[in-house]
Amino acid sequence: MITVLVQFKLPQPVTCEQAREIFLATAPKYREIPGLLRKYYVLSEDGGTGGGVYLWKSREDSARLYTQEWKTMVRERYGAEASLTYFECPVVVDNVYGQIVTDA
Repeated sequence: MITVLVQFKLPQPVTCEQAREIFLATAPKYREIPGLLRKYYVLSEDGGTGGGVYLWKSREDSARLYTQEWKTMVRERYGAEASLTYFECPVVVDNVYGQIVTDA
C-alpha cells in the first residue's frame, strides 16, 4: 500500500467549518476511484495549510489520479500548487473496524 500526503498553502487561513464546506464539495468524486482505499481531508491548526492523506492499493493506482488536470484543479480551487509526498505503508491499524491490514 502507498500513502500520499498532499499539502497546499492556502492564500488566506480558513476555519474548520469553512474547510468542511469546501472539502465536502469534492468528496463525492473520490468515492469510486479505483485503488483508493481511504482519503482524509486535512487542515492545519492555524487554517493556513490544507490537503489530504490518501491510502492507495498501489503507486500505479495513485498515478492515475495525480495528473496535470488534477494539479490544475487543486491550484484553481485552492490558489496554490500541491506538494505530494509518497510513503510505503506496510501496516495499517484500523480501530474503527478492529483490523490490522497489511500490504501482503
